[in-house]
Amino acid sequence: MASSSNTGKKIQADSTDDDYTEVEDEGEEDEEDLEHFDDFTLASSWERFISEIEAVCRLWMSDGPKNLLVKGAVLLDDYGNLYKMTSETKYAMKSYSMEYYFETNSAVDAGKPANWNFDLHDLQLCFGVKEFLVIAPQSASGVVLDAPEASKLLSAVAIALSNCSSLWPAFVPVHDPSRKAYIGIQSMGTVFTRRFEADRIGSQVPIKLMHLEGLYELFVSKFAYSTLDLSVHNFKVRIAMKLTFRTLPFDEDYMKDFDAKMTKSRENLSGETSNGTQWDDDCSWSEWYSAEDPVKDFELTATWSEKMVESSMEMAELENASPHEAEKWSISSRLESSKESRIGFASQLHLLVDALQMSFEAQFIEDFVSAAENPGSDNLRSSLVIPSPTVRDRVLKELFIEGVKFSDFSDGGYKTSRAVKGAPLESLFAQFCLHSLWFGNCNIRAISVLWIEFVREVRWCWEESQPLPRMPPNGSIDLSTCLINQKLHMIAICLERKCQLTEDFQDCIGSVDHIDSMSEEESVVGDDLLNTQTPSENFSGKVDRNPEDADVSDDTKSSDFTRRGSAGIVDSMMLLKSHQSMHAPYTQEPPLMTEDMHEERMQAVEAFGDSFNFSAQLEKDILTSDMSAFKAANPDAIFEDFIRWHSPGDWEADDDPESSGSASSNALDINKSKDSWPPRGRLSKRMSDHGNLWRNIWNSSPALPASEQKPLLDPNREGEKVLHYLETLQPHQLLEQMVSTAFRAAADTISQTSYGELNQMETKIQQLYPTMASALRPLQVNRLSADSETIEDIRRLCVVFERVEKLLTVAASLHRKLIRAPRLSREIFSDYYNFYIPTMGTDLTDEVVEKEFDKKQEVRDNEREVLSNMFVPPTANQSWRKVLSMGNLLNGHEPILREIIFSLHDKVSGNHYAARCGSVSQQDIETYRMYICGTSNDLRVALSVASCD
Repeated sequence: MASSSNTGKKIQADSTDDDYTEVEDEGEEDEEDLEHFDDFTLASSWERFISEIEAVCRLWMSDGPKNLLVKGAVLLDDYGNLYKMTSETKYAMKSYSMEYYFETNSAVDAGKPANWNFDLHDLQLCFGVKEFLVIAPQSASGVVLDAPEASKLLSAVAIALSNCSSLWPAFVPVHDPSRKAYIGIQSMGTVFTRRFEADRIGSQVPIKLMHLEGLYELFVSKFAYSTLDLSVHNFKVRIAMKLTFRTLPFDEDYMKDFDAKMTKSRENLSGETSNGTQWDDDCSWSEWYSAEDPVKDFELTATWSEKMVESSMEMAELENASPHEAEKWSISSRLESSKESRIGFASQLHLLVDALQMSFEAQFIEDFVSAAENPGSDNLRSSLVIPSPTVRDRVLKELFIEGVKFSDFSDGGYKTSRAVKGAPLESLFAQFCLHSLWFGNCNIRAISVLWIEFVREVRWCWEESQPLPRMPPNGSIDLSTCLINQKLHMIAICLERKCQLTEDFQDCIGSVDHIDSMSEEESVVGDDLLNTQTPSENFSGKVDRNPEDADVSDDTKSSDFTRRGSAGIVDSMMLLKSHQSMHAPYTQEPPLMTEDMHEERMQAVEAFGDSFNFSAQLEKDILTSDMSAFKAANPDAIFEDFIRWHSPGDWEADDDPESSGSASSNALDINKSKDSWPPRGRLSKRMSDHGNLWRNIWNSSPALPASEQKPLLDPNREGEKVLHYLETLQPHQLLEQMVSTAFRAAADTISQTSYGELNQMETKIQQLYPTMASALRPLQVNRLSADSETIEDIRRLCVVFERVEKLLTVAASLHRKLIRAPRLSREIFSDYYNFYIPTMGTDLTDEVVEKEFDKKQEVRDNEREVLSNMFVPPTANQSWRKVLSMGNLLNGHEPILREIIFSLHDKVSGNHYAARCGSVSQQDIETYRMYICGTSNDLRVALSVASCD
């Protein structure tokens, strides 16, 4: 059996020699290919997990910070120069996120918590690290709730970092997220390893740990023998402390106490004191609305630099120290969120633009008033809310209050506000527009009701001959304003003229009408009640010849005539025929014209041709008045004399070759030239043409002084025209002018707010007016429609206005609260401006990025008293305040946050953990570090310990 078996095996072997030879050749080739192959099929999932972490860490280490920025590292906005890289990995059916935090700067002190850098990440501040690694599960909580899992996860990261020879500290979040608990580990590159642990007590903090003595003993207990009495033994420990105080909310009670304290401590630098309870009572917009204070409160941070303490007694003394003893003060302001809805001019301007869009749905303003009975339009019925008649009467009473005179419009607002074709701020129509913004919900029907009553009040003033309030009764009409304002100015002037004519008529009853003659030596000033003026450009009171000569000339050549209405002698000008001095007459003011009247005249000129005679026909009344006055003042004058005085450009003087050749002349030559009479010259071609209309008017004009002429302006006729315009104004024409005026008046109002020397705010307001002028210019064309793109442009303008208005309220609030520390006000606003402007956007959407403003400013020594006064001692009715349980009080206020850093440094050579290695035997390392943060009801502790494992 054995023999046969061996034989069979031999035969089988012989039959397969060739096959074995081929297999051996292939095996040799496979061994060469798989010589460096790592067989992971035998590795556990734990080992593969470590390998994946190691691979990611090696990749990040090889790339370095600069390449990581190219590969998509994310900048953390709230932490200055800190970036984050993220990677995902899996282990045991769970997904984990690895986050590597690093800084791009290579400063030695970067990340050191003793500097109390406000841009530090939470883990940087807690453990004093610079760059670090965080691994956490991808779950809703984002923390590891199981202790064994946390330890295993941290061990995996530690092994991976050790394989990479990395010194990065690694952290794992544990427990409940509200505890902000972490465990961590770091290889220090020597025989030492640093371990980290952090946890938080959210309530029922032991009384001992509310005070610095207990916190000091807590830290000492981590390295001292447990049998020692810590209160009697001294341990040299380094300590740095930072206290944060917060002012009480700026409510009514606080503002009363704050104003009282500021008034008592010093006189208001602006010379004004506010007795109101609202923070903005002294701001320009307070007449229209009360804005919510954008500055919620201030946070003051007092910092003590690192110092050495040896006993609990020193900690007790430090707890009783005043915050004024701190080496450094910093302040930050907590401002309202940019997404919070706020009431102001901008919100009402939005509603006014909606009313403008709706105004195209009706032809007459009365149609909107009767919209409740008219079932035609759903939009009209949806905006029928109007205030009660009592509110309407109160608004009209404020608009037409007796005794209110107009102010100088040129003094109000910015000079650039004239670029917006509206009405001046203090004018009647501007006040109407501002009241309309707050009348009801500024819908089209409420505006229509108020406008109809407004026009009725204007008519009542006209019919009762009462002066129109808030409008100047004289002067020229400003064509740069809106047409409604021009019309109201016109009717105010007509009212004044109407009253003057009535008074003159009454004075003339029963009296003898006589005219005083005036000799050439007398210069009689006309009646002030007649609106006359002196042509000051061509008039000079000096006489160009001796008084004796004037007497002889007047007696011999003008004895049969009476000179009337002379304003004085025109210097160096004489009449051509009589050789008498020319007198400048008093003339009537040219008739006032509004913009639409000028346009009608220009259209007439374009229709009939721009001929000289046609222009003269349009000006016939003015020419007749001026010629009559000139004839009355110069009885011997001829047409050429009038042209030399009224239109010198139409008198062409002949050139004198003799005088042109001489380089100089003396007084004798001047007298000779005067004696050569008449002067050599002639009328221009257009004045000398046959049938010239000017000459015809001259021939037909009587010699009447301005005081006896018919007024060029008929106040009754022009006043009725204005009323007709106001009563028949179409809705969209009214709303177009209201929108422009409301924007201008609102901008002029807020620009009067006192905000100190804030250059950015000044520039922003100056830029607002050109922006408004550009966006509102299409309203002047009067070619809008309900679906016009201009409506959307104006809505964008409302957004721009809203953001400027918000900046202004912040500036005003900071200025008011920090009026004695103007530098701080400027610096805080500058930081907020640079923070807010990039997030403003350019369209109707909200801000691009929503983040909290928390920039801090260092407080100088001379500014500490100002900030200290802001912490008004708490009153009895502020029952929400906690019972005082911490030291370091500031005017009775305990800190809302106390942060302390304890640290202990040891020499490696004197430590029982030291290795027997000369390279590290003299190192001074931080063996213990504890960061403590909290209040009497909240305590967080972070401990790091360096040990030799």
